[in-house]
Amino acid sequence: MLDHLLTSLQNALAKRGERGASAVEYGLLIAGIAALVVVAVFALGPVVKEAFNDTCGTIASGNSAISSTCAAP
Repeated sequence: MLDHLLTSLQNALAKRGERGASAVEYGLLIAGIAALVVVAVFALGPVVKEAFNDTCGTIASGNSAISSTCAAP
């Protein structure tokens, strides 16, 4: 009976350690994804800004009523 209790306790402790390891792994995975998002935003930011500025300029040159809401670069 005592051996069974000891074995059960060891199994419970082993599972608890695995939960901690998986939490660390998920944390590292989330940190990696966040780093990739930051790099993508900084890399593609100027391209997207230029596309919006071009669109805004095109709209402003074609319709004088809209030109007051769209600031040209």
